[in-house]
Amino acid sequence: MEHYFTNNKNLKENINEINSKVKDTEFVFYTDNGVFNKKGLDYGTRVLLENIDLSNKLSFLDVGCGCGPIGIYISKQNKNYTVDMIDVNEKAVNLVMLEDYRGNAYEFIKNKIDNATVFISDVYENIKNKYDMIITNPPIHAGKTKVYEIIRGASNYLNENGELWIVIRKNQGAKSLMKDMSDIYNFEIVKRDNGFYILRANKI
Repeated sequence: MEHYFTNNKNLKENINEINSKVKDTEFVFYTDNGVFNKKGLDYGTRVLLENIDLSNKLSFLDVGCGCGPIGIYISKQNKNYTVDMIDVNEKAVNLVMLEDYRGNAYEFIKNKIDNATVFISDVYENIKNKYDMIITNPPIHAGKTKVYEIIRGASNYLNENGELWIVIRKNQGAKSLMKDMSDIYNFEIVKRDNGFYILRANKI
């Protein structure tokens, strides 16, 4: 599990193309050893995408993008959206940036999008913009400190009336996270599904 949020370059390569569909949106992403979503679209991410409300938003940041399904899905909803995708895992970023023979990002070509970018960033260290929405399926196994850095730090990169969306399991600290972050966010539980909580947060 630690490979998801580190850069283990010794793992054997095993790239696979994954075809997924959420609601009416079909999209493609690529998986490899040592990257989150290795076996395909995970259940928590699916529930998040099925319930996320993108209305009245134009700019998005996918924190801990893994192999890219959240950012890719959002990019396909509206060509006027601007979507940034970040991960500390170089393998994850490289998967999204797989190139065709012309040197273009193949994942973006396969999904017919040109409104997304992906780059390496340890949480927000390389982020310079603010966003209407920040979305994360946080790396729980990276530890509470890292997860809280992601959640608390998001408040500095949200536009006025911006929203933070989180998917987290109930038994992995959903309720304690809401309590611990109540000094900077108002939380709404948008959906409970099979132990997963979909949370929407607004800055106080």
